[in-house]
Amino acid sequence: MNCPNCGANVDEGTKFCPNCGSDISNVTSGAGAGESNQNNTADNSSYGQPEYQQTYETYTGGSGTARNIVVCIILSIVTCGIYSLYWIYCLNEDINSLSGNENATSGGMVILFSIITCGIYSFYWCYKMGEGVDTIKNQPGASTPILFLVLSIFGLGIVNFCLMQDAINKAVGA
Repeated sequence: MNCPNCGANVDEGTKFCPNCGSDISNVTSGAGAGESNQNNTADNSSYGQPEYQQTYETYTGGSGTARNIVVCIILSIVTCGIYSLYWIYCLNEDINSLSGNENATSGGMVILFSIITCGIYSFYWCYKMGEGVDTIKNQPGASTPILFLVLSIFGLGIVNFCLMQDAINKAVGA
């Protein structure tokens, strides 16, 4: 029989999949060989496919992508800030998408405007992302935009990035 979660070949009577560790005791219990295949097929369609579709809809539906904040910080430091440009792009796209502000400035334009204005545009961008985070958290009128602006003025933009990514991670359920 096959694991309903990952599809790996599993011996009859096994309680946990040796490949992914999923509990498959309910699939194997009380089922004969023919019944096991039918149950397995049903489990594949109910576990595997909708889970894939949900991930696909989450990504293409504009819900955003969860990222590990610590890894993003480390990559930003190791690459001397180059990864942070990519992170800014992703944060901008994800927050605009999650907040329903699809027609806002694109991530590429944010980076370009920040470079052209020697970083002045980034203060405005942090303020606007604070508004987006408040929309995502369903807390309109909260002081997040002011917090992001103050942190940005004091040179703590990386903290803003972490707070933005945390809001995205919570919104996508990671």
